[in-house]
Amino acid sequence: MTRAEPWKIAAALASIYFIWGSTYLAIRFAIETIPPFLMAGTRFILAGVLLYPWARWRGSAPPQPAHWKSALIISGLLLLGGNGGVSWAEQRVPSGLTALMISTVPLWMVFLDWLRPKGTRPGGQVFIGLAAGLIGMILLVGPGEISGQSSVDRLGAMVLILAALSWSIGSIYSRSALLPPSPLLATAMEMLMGGLLLWAAGLATGEGARLNISGVSLLSLASLAYLVFFGSIIAFSAYIWLLQVTTPARASTYAFVNPVVALFLGWLLAGEPLTFRTLIAAAIIVLAVMLITTARQGQLPQKAEAIS
Repeated sequence: MTRAEPWKIAAALASIYFIWGSTYLAIRFAIETIPPFLMAGTRFILAGVLLYPWARWRGSAPPQPAHWKSALIISGLLLLGGNGGVSWAEQRVPSGLTALMISTVPLWMVFLDWLRPKGTRPGGQVFIGLAAGLIGMILLVGPGEISGQSSVDRLGAMVLILAALSWSIGSIYSRSALLPPSPLLATAMEMLMGGLLLWAAGLATGEGARLNISGVSLLSLASLAYLVFFGSIIAFSAYIWLLQVTTPARASTYAFVNPVVALFLGWLLAGEPLTFRTLIAAAIIVLAVMLITTARQGQLPQKAEAIS
């Protein structure tokens, strides 16, 4: 493991904490006037077009056909199923609650890592975390009401659960997939393939007919630019660097910091409700993820990129 100055590690962590926490709100603003799959596809194609030549210019060898095949599978799970699901669901679920539900990705990873051949059986602390996470999810999306607030949109919640599962499967698969030695080049390839898949999904679901170029707002364009440069390039580059200089457990702490950032940004900037039920569910889910993450030092997949 490469040694790095503590202040650099702290700065990189701060960048993924805030940027990835804020991308949920940026997605909500972007899809106000841009259909979700086309928006997400454009985001990743643009990021990939910028990253790919940069990676090659830095000396990365040309990818092989097998590398492109792996990138296609990973991008289908991570970007189409994961990020695409999030982008679509934010039409029905507030950005803060979306971030909370996606924070359950580490819960799925524990199960998947346990179920795979020669997987790691969770310890007692992990089981406690799983139970707490389940309770938090039931409280967040269940039919009960607290403080007079109605439950979360059921279809949106289901899509988010499947998106988290898809993201987790893709992250586990990426650990053993045949990819270029350069993480930056592999990321660019995944973004390019994922962007094309998202565009295909958008066109297949009729988003092309709903896209009104003249009706795209300045806020949506600014949010899209923010997602491309900050969410997909700067923060992800910081995360890749962190995986080289610190433990995966420390780098993955974004999983329980992002929801807190997203909840309060949604409340502050978008007028999204911050109810007593939401706060209680947030506390329980964050506690669950913290229990699991700290109990599995160094075990979280090193390519568990942020879903936002």
